[in-house]
Amino acid sequence: MTPITMVEGRRIALSNLDKVIYPETGFTKGEVLHYYATVAQPLLAHVHNRPVSFLRYPDGPDGQLFFTKNPPPGTPEWVRTSPVPRSEDPSAEQVVIADMPTLMWAANLVVEFHVHQWTAGSPAVADRLILDLDPGPPATVVECCAAALWLRDRLAADGLHAYPKTSGAKGLHLSAPLEPTASARVSAYAKRLAQEAERDLPELVVHRMAKALRPGKVFVDHSQNAAAKTTAAPYTLRARARQTVSAPLSWAEVEACAHPSDLVFLADDIAPRLARDGDLFAPLTDPGQAGALP
Repeated sequence: MTPITMVEGRRIALSNLDKVIYPETGFTKGEVLHYYATVAQPLLAHVHNRPVSFLRYPDGPDGQLFFTKNPPPGTPEWVRTSPVPRSEDPSAEQVVIADMPTLMWAANLVVEFHVHQWTAGSPAVADRLILDLDPGPPATVVECCAAALWLRDRLAADGLHAYPKTSGAKGLHLSAPLEPTASARVSAYAKRLAQEAERDLPELVVHRMAKALRPGKVFVDHSQNAAAKTTAAPYTLRARARQTVSAPLSWAEVEACAHPSDLVFLADDIAPRLARDGDLFAPLTDPGQAGALP
């Protein structure tokens, strides 16, 4: 019988808790759920009022992976959803992770959480800028850090404060809080930044996705600012060989990175980091920190 757990007054069926999701480390579904319960406060702050997409991997990263925007079949009636009109479906809706019961229900599906750069009710009006730094082998996150430092200073010259986090895969994400701005305008600005980085750092950075251009360089992906795109949320687990997390960083950690292993954080690393540093991405949830796009 599937155990029923009460979470803040909601009945949730939490299944297969002993199932190994990450075979390389033996990390189980029960441990996945425990991780999300542990980081619920900062994670909920960062997905607050943002429609989510799910990358589901119920049989682990080596099993079937499937991306879904629509609420999954069997979504409880108490789970909040928000209209997210799409060209192929004007009446489309997506889940909003509004509280602890919704977080635990979604975590039970074994998912990565991906969010838009805008909030529910304001589609295509961004309050965050995102730059995804993706290294082309043999480049690694070490080269991403060098590119990130250049981008940090360039954004600061425009009055914008960038905050880094690991992607949870092999690269970095930079986010900057914005005053509400049309996504199309943010996208255009981010593309100009990526092009400028390539001009200033031609041996390090490319701004186009073409694989032939990317070996040994850092692709500064500006496209995720488009209104239809989503990016891995802070603190989400990733469907990788190990239970890696998209973990907020300090700039000191970025500056000190000398080896790719320096910026790999697993689920069990996050609670001690939060206890020591707090939520390093907290400024992104403070409207007072938002900058104006030049």
